[in-house]
Amino acid sequence: MARDESSVGRVGVLIVGTRGGDGPGEVLIKIRGGSEAFLAWSEKPLPKGATVLVIESRGARAVDVIEWEDVLGDSPRVPGLLLLGDERGCSVTVFRPPTRPC
Repeated sequence: MARDESSVGRVGVLIVGTRGGDGPGEVLIKIRGGSEAFLAWSEKPLPKGATVLVIESRGARAVDVIEWEDVLGDSPRVPGLLLLGDERGCSVTVFRPPTRPC
């Protein structure tokens, strides 16, 4: 299969934990104007919800990942989670605009 080099260097979130050498998990990454799921392989087991960095492409829909800590805080811990107005004490809203103005 052709390698998907556009996925390398992307940060994503595991939606299925990896099992190290025993099997892959699944990672959701923002790519090509949307979000796509890839099989995710890692050297050590990583839990669901872990933020990861794609370090290599194994083919069209499979990648190697490592655990990633976003020191700048730019990557969401959960895909699609929007913290709208959180600094002013407003509610956290997922996948939709706030129901009341902040």
